[in-house]
Amino acid sequence: MSNNQDNLETKLSDAKAVANGMLSKNKRQNVSNTSAVEVAKTGSAKDIILWLLAIAALIAATLVNQYLPGYWQAANDLWTRIGIIVALIVFAFVCLVMTHQGRAFKILLKDAVVELRRVTWPSKDETVQYTWQVIVVIAIVGFFIWLLDNFFNWFVGLFIG
Repeated sequence: MSNNQDNLETKLSDAKAVANGMLSKNKRQNVSNTSAVEVAKTGSAKDIILWLLAIAALIAATLVNQYLPGYWQAANDLWTRIGIIVALIVFAFVCLVMTHQGRAFKILLKDAVVELRRVTWPSKDETVQYTWQVIVVIAIVGFFIWLLDNFFNWFVGLFIG
């Protein structure tokens, strides 16, 4: 168990280093562990510019369909507008990935993959058994709520009728 834990922690630290762009294949063991929170909290002027570019690109993507055909004749074609919108969204996504928060998100995704490998998934038989248990409990609770509803309808009917 300890060997598996050490192996997973080594893979996790390698994944974090790759996400930070600080890793060559020969230097994997020399990289210190960096958490996603530490990376996300750091910021720079480059991050602010990239966030502003991404926001501007997303705003432009929302306005292309309505306003661009009035200024550019080629934008009257639907596929041209769709292509421009997709290009602006991809540009915004690339800008966001290049920020510190984008790098932190990549670390978070790699951590999630490592955690998903640790999960003990139920077998098919267990899944079927748990599904039937949930269906039976839902039926029982539904029947109880139906009885309460009928009781309260009868009770309120005594005062109104």
